[in-house]
Amino acid sequence: MSSPDPQVRAARNHSTRTSPGDRPHAAPQRTGESSGVRGPVVAVTGAASGVGALLTEQLAASDEIKQVVAIDERRGECAAAQWHILDVRDPAIAEKLRGADVVVHLALDLDLETDTAARTAYNVRGTQTVLTAAAAAGVHRVVLCTSAMVYGALPENELPLAEDAELRATAEATGVGDLLEIERLARRAPRAHPGLNVTVVRPAVLVGGTDTALTRYFESPRLLVVAGSRPAWQFCHVEDLCSALEYAVLEKVEGELAVGCDGWLEQEEVEELSGIRRMELPSAVALGAAARLHRIGLTPSPAGDLAYTMYPWVVSGSRLHHAGWRPQWTNEEVLAELLEEVSGRHTVAGRRLGRKDATAAGAAGATVALLGAAAVVRRARKARRRA
Repeated sequence: MSSPDPQVRAARNHSTRTSPGDRPHAAPQRTGESSGVRGPVVAVTGAASGVGALLTEQLAASDEIKQVVAIDERRGECAAAQWHILDVRDPAIAEKLRGADVVVHLALDLDLETDTAARTAYNVRGTQTVLTAAAAAGVHRVVLCTSAMVYGALPENELPLAEDAELRATAEATGVGDLLEIERLARRAPRAHPGLNVTVVRPAVLVGGTDTALTRYFESPRLLVVAGSRPAWQFCHVEDLCSALEYAVLEKVEGELAVGCDGWLEQEEVEELSGIRRMELPSAVALGAAARLHRIGLTPSPAGDLAYTMYPWVVSGSRLHHAGWRPQWTNEEVLAELLEEVSGRHTVAGRRLGRKDATAAGAAGATVALLGAAAVVRRARKARRRA
């Protein structure tokens, strides 16, 4: 999944067509091609950055993959892949997918700063186009990547959740509405396109060069804990996600797959490992403040993101485990890497602060609490007046 450069996002708003100067670059012939390696030809969308770039390099180096076709709006660094430069919403992508056996669709924009309507238009339309184009090109398998967030974070969730658990998330958190629509498209595609197999991979909190509301939680001077909540933290390193995606590409496992580290960490363990102290607030104060800050445009994260820090959404990953896959990272190791990545960053209520703002970070918790408390007081006053 990619978080495109600002220039790329801006260009999308004006055109979804490939410009005449953007021609595919021929890739050097891979060793496997000349030696007659048997294996699938795999197309990866969103191949120039993030998880897509890592997976492209991994597949290109695999002896079990015949050829990698890389698709993105700019050329990436993998010289062994055959590159096509275009927007995944362009119907011309069908021609680029001809000859591919498998498509891994990772061209998703989940950037916190992207306009919500533009993000949804790109994510949903892109997925629709890729599924339709894959079927038209004779591709037999499409691998999609959403998130374990689609299960929803609820106080009554089992620990862990099975892959076939009901998807009970709502569209109140960042990007989750898009992911739920992608899940719906995945379920519908085999009926609309007989012969097309669709596998969906759902990672836990993704870490490794990522920037999400959940990774920004650890950039705050205090870890916000909502009174009465029961958080459970499960992470997924991007390297483990890529190995799970490769399992799906090679048809070692199929269906709906959850991927993450084994087990989970309780909030107290996270605080002990991170060394970051908590700031505990009543639910009404925390949710009210988060909603108000987002409504007036001070933070990129809606109040719905808080649910994923309040209640468990841990997944079992049993289908991958039964296929022989195991995570190489533990929750403790991924948390340590995340803390190293975010070192020096300062975020309050999901909004990343610059150096000048960082001096105020120590008082940020009090500011959030004050805003929420003020909202509660105003509601109480209005109720008394009506009485």
